[in-house]
Amino acid sequence: MARTIVVKVGGGEGISLAHVAESFSAIVASGARCVLVHGGSHETNVVSERLGIPARTITSPSGHVSRRTDRATLDVFEMVYCGRVNKTLVELLRRRGVDAVGLSGIDGGLWRGVRKTAIRSVEDGRTVLIRDDLSGRVEGVDAALLAMLIEAGRVPVLTPPAVTDDGVAINVDADRAAAATAAALGADELLLLSNVEGVRRDPGDPGSLIREVGAAGIDAVRASARGRMKNKVLAAEEAIAGGVGRVVIGSALGANAINRALAGAGTVFEGVAA
Repeated sequence: MARTIVVKVGGGEGISLAHVAESFSAIVASGARCVLVHGGSHETNVVSERLGIPARTITSPSGHVSRRTDRATLDVFEMVYCGRVNKTLVELLRRRGVDAVGLSGIDGGLWRGVRKTAIRSVEDGRTVLIRDDLSGRVEGVDAALLAMLIEAGRVPVLTPPAVTDDGVAINVDADRAAAATAAALGADELLLLSNVEGVRRDPGDPGSLIREVGAAGIDAVRASARGRMKNKVLAAEEAIAGGVGRVVIGSALGANAINRALAGAGTVFEGVAA
C-alpha cells in the first residue's frame, strides 16, 4: 500500500505558497496518499491590523503561545485561513494537476473539538484566567470522510478552525490538529514545517539544531523548545503516541522543502517512546 503522508505547513512570514504547492504536488505525483494542513498566522496578523483588530497572544505558564481568540478575531481568522490561504493553495495545486479539495475543520464536522472553559495566561508577570476565549483542541477526526476523498483520488487541504459538538467554531493549534489527523489516518509520516529548520538547543544558534530526537533524548528536546516550537514538539509527541511512524519538524522555506524534510532535514522523531 502507498505511504500515507500528512504535511502541515505553517503560515509564518517568508513561506511561499507557490513553493509549497510545487513541492507538495511532487509527493502526490509519487503515488503517496497525501493530506495537506496549513496555517495562516502572518497573513491573519496583517489583515487584523488593517481592520483595526490587533493580534494578541496568550502565553501559558509552561511557555506555550497561542492566539487570543475573541469573536472578532475568529471572524478574521476564518476569512484568512478558510478563504484566502486555503483557496490560494487549492488553486495553485489544481494548476499542477492535483485534485485538491479545500476544507476547514468545521466542514462535515471534520475536526471535532472541545472549547477551553478557562485559559491561564501570564500577563505582566501575573497568571490570570481568561474565560471568553474561543479556542480549544481537536479531540476527534472524521477519518472516514478523509479516506473517502483520498480513495476517490482527491487530496484534502485542511485548515482550522474546528467545531464543537454544539456547533461552535473554535480556534485550534494547526500542528496538533495535523498530529491528530495523522494518527487517525494511521499515517507513515507527519511533517511539521514552518520558517524555522527544526528544534535548536540554542534558539539563536543555527548550528545547534537537534537532528535526531532518539539520540538527543525527548527531555532535552522539550527543554530546548521555545514559544511556538513548544506546540510543534507537543504535536510530534502526540503523533508518535498515536502510532505515526515518523515525524519531522523542519523548514517550509524555499523550493523542494517538503522533499528535504522527507529526506530527514530538520528534527526527526523516530524510534521515540510514546
